[in-house]
Amino acid sequence: MWKQWLIGLVLVAVAIGAAVTYRSLDNEKGAKSDRERPASAVNTRTPKLDTVRDVVTAVGNLKAVNAVELTTEISGRAVALNLKTGRRVKQGDVLLRLDDRQAQADLKVIEAQLADARRTLERARSLRSNNSISQSQVDELRTAVDVGDAQRQAAQVRLENHRIEAPFTGVVGLSDISIGAYVIAGTTVTTLDNTARMELNFSIPERFLGQVALGQQVRGTSPAFPDIRFSGELAELGTRVNELSRTLPVRALLDNPDGKLRPGQFISTALTLRERQALVIPEQAVMIRGDEQYVFVAEDGIARRVSVVLGSRMPGLVEVAKGLSLEDAVIVTGQDRLSSGDRIRVMDEDKAIPDNRFAQSVDS
Repeated sequence: MWKQWLIGLVLVAVAIGAAVTYRSLDNEKGAKSDRERPASAVNTRTPKLDTVRDVVTAVGNLKAVNAVELTTEISGRAVALNLKTGRRVKQGDVLLRLDDRQAQADLKVIEAQLADARRTLERARSLRSNNSISQSQVDELRTAVDVGDAQRQAAQVRLENHRIEAPFTGVVGLSDISIGAYVIAGTTVTTLDNTARMELNFSIPERFLGQVALGQQVRGTSPAFPDIRFSGELAELGTRVNELSRTLPVRALLDNPDGKLRPGQFISTALTLRERQALVIPEQAVMIRGDEQYVFVAEDGIARRVSVVLGSRMPGLVEVAKGLSLEDAVIVTGQDRLSSGDRIRVMDEDKAIPDNRFAQSVDS
C-alpha cells in the first residue's frame, strides 16, 4: 500500500516540475519576442493655431430683394417695346408703350378747357372788385377751375398708364408681347428682379437663438457654381419659432455682383456664429473608443495615449478644445496599431497627409 502512495507522490512531483519548466520557457519566449518586436513607423504633426468658426449649416431659398410682375392697367396696342430678356434696365426706363394718341388728344382738350376756366375766373375776380359780379358767381367759377384741374390730372394719369416704366433698377424677365399686339388690361407683360443682392431665406435650430445676431457672416454655395462661394450677412430674424420644426426663420442678404444667382435657387448656407483662435489637428489622428476620443502623442520614441475634447470640425481638420498643446507631436499615421507605451519610429514624410487637407484654411 505504501508503495502505491510513493508512486503517486513521484508522479505528482514530476507533473509539477514539468508545468514549472513549461511556464518558465514560455515566459522566456515572450520576453524574447517583446525584445525583438520592431518599433512602429509613424508620422506626426504638431497642432496649429488657426481661426475656427462655429458654423450652423442649412439649406435656403433665394429671392430677389425687389421683384415684381409688371401688368398693364389699360387695354391698347403695343407700339414700343424694351423687353429683351436678361437686359438690365434703370429705374424709370420705358419697357412698354401702348398707342396713346387718343389719351393725348383727351388731355389737350381738358387742358384747353382748364385754361379757359382760369381766364374766366380772373375776369370775375376783377369784376368782383367793382361789385359788378356776386361772390357766389366767383365761387362757382373757382369750383369749375378746381374740377378742370382734377380732370386734367386724371387725363394725365390715363396717358401715363399707356406706358410701363421700370419701378427700380433690375433685370427684365421673359415676355410674350410683340409689337402690334393688342394687350388687354391686367395682362402680365414681364417680370423685373433686382439681383445685385439676393435675399436668402433659411431656418436655424432654436438651440442657437442665444448666439444669433444681425450682421453675422453668411456664406452660400450652389451646385450650379461649385467653385464659387457667395458671401453676405444676416439681415433679419423671425419673431416666432416654428412649433413643428423648432426652428427660427431668418433672412440674409448675399452679394451677387455678376448676376449668377437667380431667384428660386436653393443654396447651401453656412452661418458663422462665432470666430476664435484655437488648436487644430488633422481629423485622421483622432481615435474613438466608446465615449472616449483620444490621440497618440510621440514622446522620446514612445507612444502615449492622450484623451482630448474636440470642438468644431472643418474639412480635414478638427478643433482640440482640451488635451493638447502646440508642442505635442500628434501621431497621424499608424496610430490604429498602437497601444500606450509602444515603441515608435517617427518618419519624416511630408505626404503622410495630403497637402490640400491639412493646409486648407478653416475659412473654407
